[in-house]
Amino acid sequence: MACSPLSRIALMTVLAALAHPAWAALDIGDTAPKFTANAALGGKTFRYSLADALAKGPVVVYFFPAADSADCSIEAHAFAEAVDKFAALGATVIGVSADDIDTLSKFSVKSCQSRFPVASDEGKTVIQGFDALMQTRPDFANRLSYVIAPDGKVAYYYQNLNPDKHVERTLNAVRALPKATAAR
Repeated sequence: MACSPLSRIALMTVLAALAHPAWAALDIGDTAPKFTANAALGGKTFRYSLADALAKGPVVVYFFPAADSADCSIEAHAFAEAVDKFAALGATVIGVSADDIDTLSKFSVKSCQSRFPVASDEGKTVIQGFDALMQTRPDFANRLSYVIAPDGKVAYYYQNLNPDKHVERTLNAVRALPKATAAR
């Protein structure tokens, strides 16, 4: 059965779309982009450096769409509740969104309970570097969590707009890191 040229073009378009998934992420083993950004912790702003954090141990870098939205608040609260478990494994947590630093300063107290920092990426350079831009709403970060090993390599990632499993899955990934890697 022969295909018309129009049918071939349609088929090629569908196959190309399948080859390039809309929900991309850095792959395990990829080098995570080092970044510095304005961040807030407990309502106070400072310059956050991923390189400095990695010098102390693994880092969970989680991206979220918008501070103060219901799901982002749920996720931040869950990370706040688990910070001691991450710390016991030598890991730290940083949240990143395209929100401005004033918004995140308030969010760092209210939803993050002053337990971990959140970084502002209004220009979306960090978000794009981590392939965390939401394809359907490019003004926002996708809900995407990474575990970055101290050597700067992606050890794990989890992408799902539902906030419920991000903490559990990243905590398990940190636990699975080789002991020499996890506790530097």
